[in-house]
Amino acid sequence: MKKRNDMYLTRAEEQIMKILWELGEGLVKDILERFPDPKPARNTVSTIVRILENKGFVDHRVYGNIHLYFPVVSKQSYSKHQLSYLMENYFHNSFTSMASLFATEKDLTVEELDLILEDLSKEIKKGESHE
Repeated sequence: MKKRNDMYLTRAEEQIMKILWELGEGLVKDILERFPDPKPARNTVSTIVRILENKGFVDHRVYGNIHLYFPVVSKQSYSKHQLSYLMENYFHNSFTSMASLFATEKDLTVEELDLILEDLSKEIKKGESHE
């Protein structure tokens, strides 16, 4: 994902992306149906989808006069980018500092911490086997 200002989503854009990630693909009306009440105006959703398309997050296929939209950027890729931005700009690139904050602020149980350590250990072993 490019490191440009337009690679960051507004709350409304992110809300639509979450819906598209869940749907896989959809028409503006499909996206609109997933919104809780009160639903935004159809034109608002359509405009935001076009903005997302201009930013490179969404593309579409045309069937007659119907536009079927689908995500180009995966949820995992976007999440990774956001987490990297957070770590770089708020934790001085220290994963340990970031993880420590989340662990203390979320009051994680011992079991949850064990699962995190287990996952980290697996990732470390994967990294070591690639060297």
